[in-house]
Amino acid sequence: MTNKSTELKGKGVLLNEAIEYSKGSIVSKTIIKKKTGTITLFSFDEGQNLSEHTVPFDALVFIIDGEAEIIINKKSHMLKTGQMIIMPADIPHAVNANKKFKMLLTMIKD
Repeated sequence: MTNKSTELKGKGVLLNEAIEYSKGSIVSKTIIKKKTGTITLFSFDEGQNLSEHTVPFDALVFIIDGEAEIIINKKSHMLKTGQMIIMPADIPHAVNANKKFKMLLTMIKD
């Protein structure tokens, strides 16, 4: 695996251009991966989803393009470009792409 984050260090980056859509797929690109947490870009084509799951730490989702449905503890939240939400630790959550969208996911471990 090449270290893509090294290619980005010290450079201005437009997040929306840092990851592409792929028909019928979810694409992920790890920007930073440390034992203390990760920052990952995702693109979701329309109709794709991440099924309900939990993680043992908070996760911040920032929508950089499009519109996403984030479900936290069975409650739906519709987010658009420029909006963010924190998915609390140990609470079930899921992600649905009713339309295609891109997001930045930041997870900081305790």
